[in-house]
Amino acid sequence: MSDKQTEKTIQLDTLIMRGKTEITEIVLRKPQSGALRGTRLQAIMDMDVNAMMTVIPRISSPALTAQEIAEMDPADLTAMSVEVVTFLLKKSVLAGLPTA
Repeated sequence: MSDKQTEKTIQLDTLIMRGKTEITEIVLRKPQSGALRGTRLQAIMDMDVNAMMTVIPRISSPALTAQEIAEMDPADLTAMSVEVVTFLLKKSVLAGLPTA
């Protein structure tokens, strides 16, 4: 087992409709540095909505559009943003965090 997860599945409180398809969960993968381009690390760590709207489509499966994120339940956006920030933390920092 890896010391650090490279993927996280988020169960959505409010589903996203894409045509006739219901999206009930999103898988986020740990971003590589290139996925962070066009944003500021501080903005990501602050969970800035605009920064998350840039990064999340690059690391989500299914890939979300900016419009889908803009219309998303704030609780779901917050859950995904927390995971994005967690992906950026060093292993030593994660080791000191409580687990659920």
